[in-house]
Amino acid sequence: MNALVICSGGLDSVSLAHKVATEQKLIGLLSFDYGQRHKKELGFAAICAKRLGVPHQIVDIRDVGRNLSGSALTDNVDVPDGHYAEDSMRITVVPNRNAIMLAIAFGVAAAQKADAVATAVHGGDHFIYPDCRPAFIDAFQTMQNHALAGYADICLYAPYVNISKADIVSEGAKYATPFEATWSCYKGGARHCGRCGTCVERREAFDLAGITDPTDYEDADFWLHAIQTRSA
Repeated sequence: MNALVICSGGLDSVSLAHKVATEQKLIGLLSFDYGQRHKKELGFAAICAKRLGVPHQIVDIRDVGRNLSGSALTDNVDVPDGHYAEDSMRITVVPNRNAIMLAIAFGVAAAQKADAVATAVHGGDHFIYPDCRPAFIDAFQTMQNHALAGYADICLYAPYVNISKADIVSEGAKYATPFEATWSCYKGGARHCGRCGTCVERREAFDLAGITDPTDYEDADFWLHAIQTRSA
């Protein structure tokens, strides 16, 4: 399977790139600049592509992103601290983001004669993001089957859609993913903040997987408070 991987530079998508490079044929990484405040993640995607020896393309959709207003990822809105599964994290939703990116990726994949577009959406995203759920993945595949009928036959490969981030960490370790060369923090500072939803989820995932977390956090212990607050 010749696969094009959508890679943000985060732990999930970089792990997926290593999985595809090992199990299939990785033909390239595709990233998107949609005006995200944590744009530094794109540099980690570039590093991943260089490490795996494949082309890397960043698609500029900042003009689109400017119209997807109201999210803490793109607007001048504070990124909330706390566990990823709290209602407060809904402010990080960028409307239709995955649908937009996937539609572009399928067009690129068709032009490059790829067999698959791989995305790292996972089970932990289901609570907040509707375009990370299995029903969306299935529906998007059906839509693309119609959109490319008679022109290309491309599979939407989403191997993580029903597993947790801890499972991704375990699998990423199996494929020698350099976790220290990935970026998760939504605040986009010099170091991972350790307090936003993605940092808390990342730290928790390593703990659940029983794997040492190499990430440098500004607040390395906040995740314990966030978990206790959520379960209280």
